[in-house]
Amino acid sequence: MPLTEEQRAEIAAHGQEVSSTLRPSVPALEAMLYKPLEVLDHGFLRVIDYMGDDGAIVQAARVSYGRGTRKVTEDAALIRYLMRHRHSSPFEMCEIKFHVKLPIFVARQWIRHRMASVNEYSARYSILDNEFYLPAPENMAAQSAVNRQGRGETLGPQAAAEVLDILRGDALRAFGDYERMLDEKEGYGLARELARINLTLNTYTQWYWKTDLHNLMHFLALRIDPHAQYEIRVYAEEMLKVLHAWVPQAAAAFEEYRRGAVTFSTTMMSVLRRMLAGEAVEQAGSGLSRREWDEMQASLKG
Repeated sequence: MPLTEEQRAEIAAHGQEVSSTLRPSVPALEAMLYKPLEVLDHGFLRVIDYMGDDGAIVQAARVSYGRGTRKVTEDAALIRYLMRHRHSSPFEMCEIKFHVKLPIFVARQWIRHRMASVNEYSARYSILDNEFYLPAPENMAAQSAVNRQGRGETLGPQAAAEVLDILRGDALRAFGDYERMLDEKEGYGLARELARINLTLNTYTQWYWKTDLHNLMHFLALRIDPHAQYEIRVYAEEMLKVLHAWVPQAAAAFEEYRRGAVTFSTTMMSVLRRMLAGEAVEQAGSGLSRREWDEMQASLKG
């Protein structure tokens, strides 16, 4: 289980606390505050706090003195304009803070998104729990033959079971050694900062991750992509639900102009114009590499 009953009770008690405020709040997101969205086998994602809403984006863009008197449709049109033309600073006026429990190897991918404030659970100060990630059999796949950092065909049932046994056995053995190295009476009393170095990358860690809306959408654009690793993609998919609850107008613009859109290079646009003019363009005479050509064709075919 991602959370113990004691932890769930603590969250429930926190959720009963009410504070009055003059700043804008979002009822749909308020209903999600603190509640864990369970991910993978032991992971979760929680919204801890946020600042701003769709109105804050519009207010910053217009530099208005209050919430303004424009119609909702006008505000939505402005947000779509900002998204379409990549005017990012108004989106930076909104911020959100997550509590995330995730495997260490996922955290190492996640931390590459540097425009955020992060505070991770300290294994120098505290002892980690005996929780580690094991992929579901349907997510056990061989190395892709065409993508150096992706998966290919799913392993057969027997091979998947054997690999899972290896992963489980290694994690249990490493954690057992971790506990023995820490034990002052029957082990070695080793410092926590040293004992942790033998743990496997599928061990779970936790952190608080705070970012602004612009950088959150950049994270999502990369991590909900089908090419992203499954184990980080499932976190991004839960965060996308949060985005829609928090800033529905910005989320709709994100879906339209970022998630569902493609970018063509100058040469690709030249090729497209030639095609629209009726010319039969081939890769050899297009000025595009084979990979660029294939990517363009894939985008045009949807």
